[in-house]
Amino acid sequence: MGVNIQTIKEIKLYLKDELEGIYPLYEINAISAIILKDILKSSHIRNLAMPETCLQQKQVHRITSICKDLKKGKPLQYILGYTEFYNCTIRLDEHTMIPRPETEELVDLIIKENRGFRGNILDAGTGSGCIAIALAINIPGSVVTGFDISEAALIKARENSLLNNVRISFFVADLFKIDPRSLKKPDIIVSNPPYIRDSEKSLMSVNVLNYEPSSALFVPDSDPLVFYRAITNLASHILAPAGKIYFEINEAMGSQLSELMESEGFSGIKIIRDINNKERIIKGIRND
Repeated sequence: MGVNIQTIKEIKLYLKDELEGIYPLYEINAISAIILKDILKSSHIRNLAMPETCLQQKQVHRITSICKDLKKGKPLQYILGYTEFYNCTIRLDEHTMIPRPETEELVDLIIKENRGFRGNILDAGTGSGCIAIALAINIPGSVVTGFDISEAALIKARENSLLNNVRISFFVADLFKIDPRSLKKPDIIVSNPPYIRDSEKSLMSVNVLNYEPSSALFVPDSDPLVFYRAITNLASHILAPAGKIYFEINEAMGSQLSELMESEGFSGIKIIRDINNKERIIKGIRND
């Protein structure tokens, strides 16, 4: 990269030229803002207000290195090693899925519907711990527990709980083998399990397919509700009377999931659309 490219304004133009055709312009602008905020340790507003600010040469080299990885399709969140989720900083690696805005909507719904809640929350398949951490911070009367089959993911989850200064109990467990008697009775169960059908892989971007853990994303077309069935069955054994369950879901699976939850003894079942008007959340209450 030439010596002429030194300022914030020039960096933005460089990233636009390099990433054009790979990412849409709105995404390039968002990527540029995140990179500059990370490298300069300054706010987005300040960076917008001071486009002639000069970068140090090592900062320029770091940005060109990030750009090379982006052009290979590596997600920015993995390049930087973290993302922001519901005002929490969540560290990530190849063992943890990148949290989506839709999952923030799930968290937001739970928080709004359970203000003043005091009780136990269980996050099934916690991954990076982002859901558990956001709930623990924003529902301070709760006691949050999370489990996952991946010890590597739980290393990040524990690191993230420390980073965000919340106490959460994380433990390794196989959803399909877990003994319900080993769990405290939760009042709320939440989960964002794998729900993308194998046949939908062709619709996914290369950066997802090549970098994110497939075990956290995909399910067989022959049994796309396999995780939901296991969690609702577990919930029917451990959820406190009148306890609540919340799922993030595949937009095509709402009616099937509603039937499944009803068959497992849940009522008040409601499907909620996300900001893109897709059926993305389902919730229910355990019958007493």
